[in-house]
Amino acid sequence: MPHRALVTLLVPVVLALTGTPALCQASEPRKPRRQFVSASYEASVTQPLHFARFPLEDLAGAPVGSAQFREHDYETRDGSVLIDVVTFTRRGRGAGVTLYPFGLSTGPTLALKAGYQDLPDISVTFSGPSAPPNYELAGTRAYDVGAAIVLADRSAGMGLGAQAFVGGGVGRIRSREGDRSRLGDRVFAEGGGGLSSGPFGVELAVRFAWNHLTAPVDHHFITVPITLRGTLTF
Repeated sequence: MPHRALVTLLVPVVLALTGTPALCQASEPRKPRRQFVSASYEASVTQPLHFARFPLEDLAGAPVGSAQFREHDYETRDGSVLIDVVTFTRRGRGAGVTLYPFGLSTGPTLALKAGYQDLPDISVTFSGPSAPPNYELAGTRAYDVGAAIVLADRSAGMGLGAQAFVGGGVGRIRSREGDRSRLGDRVFAEGGGGLSSGPFGVELAVRFAWNHLTAPVDHHFITVPITLRGTLTF
């Protein structure tokens, strides 16, 4: 009887000692694998900002205001130039590559970005005694490079993760058809966030871009593309 009682007491103790490491090991969460490269493809809808000031005043060479209840869209303050915005395409495409030199997992990290984004086609007609030549911008694309700080909370395996980012950069404006008569540059700031599952992700971003061109006269225009971006990260 004493031996049986001793065995009865020892069995729970042995099970507890041998089972504890297994329980601790099972409770440890899996850490997400660190990733270093991401490729993306995007579709955007571009909104103009301060269009009367940029580029219409640069092109007309005089202060411009909106024309209310008139057949044209804008006019100079003295009424000598009447302006119609015939075309401003809002939809565009783009693609890019992002490098994470310190890896992307959880917490903040640095992202280095490069890619292209279509610029809107713009067509403007001028009329009146002081009217400049009509303006047309078509088939142009911005090739951008930049950096961003990414705050990530990725999950292991195919679990759902999230991230947010803010950054900026510079770009060169070129014709998609190789016409070098249209040259320009720009600076931009961008912020957004998204969700991911394994290597796949989707992001929503807003980019404020200050675009500069030198033909037909030195002028600027501001674009605000709202972008939906699909990503593949390794």
